[in-house]
Amino acid sequence: MCRTLATFPNTCLERAKEFKTRLGIFLHKSELSSDTGGNGKFEWASKLSKERSFSEDVLGWRESFQSLLNSKNGVAAFHAFLKTEFSEENLEFWLACEEFKKIRSATKLASRAHHIFDEYIRSEAPKEVNIDHETRELTKTNLQAATPSCFDVAQGKTRTLMEKDSYPRFLKSPAYRDLAAQASATSASGSSPAEPSHT
Repeated sequence: MCRTLATFPNTCLERAKEFKTRLGIFLHKSELSSDTGGNGKFEWASKLSKERSFSEDVLGWRESFQSLLNSKNGVAAFHAFLKTEFSEENLEFWLACEEFKKIRSATKLASRAHHIFDEYIRSEAPKEVNIDHETRELTKTNLQAATPSCFDVAQGKTRTLMEKDSYPRFLKSPAYRDLAAQASATSASGSSPAEPSHT
């Protein structure tokens, strides 16, 4: 074992191996779905990904952070990576905000806003995201009259943090590079698995 890896605790190495395994499973599941004609288990987050094979989807994650976020498989892979860095709360908060914006009931909106604030924003929250004091206070003020946009500033800052910090590390991670190499090889051989169909 190289010196660098020897300095990491075993739990970090185990989590990294688990991440690599999870990413490898994505290609395997896609191939199985293609072999069986697809069973609709994969839902694709954008029209673009509906037109592309799974391998192209994986390779597309490096085009932009938005491409990664537009792919359900990309989000799952990025989440697995963030878990190895103990920073998955950033993505979980961002996703919670995206779901929050879809709520139409004012009562549910207010209730969910307080839940998100208590889980991610307030000081000492169980999954506290790293935002500045001013943003935290602005968000707290926004809760007094909850609207679909009351988390926009905090969500934007969290997204920027992930895009500038975690996303480049994800692309450089051995697990993603291995997955991208497999996807490139699959695409180059012409046996790229087709996108699962929706039933």
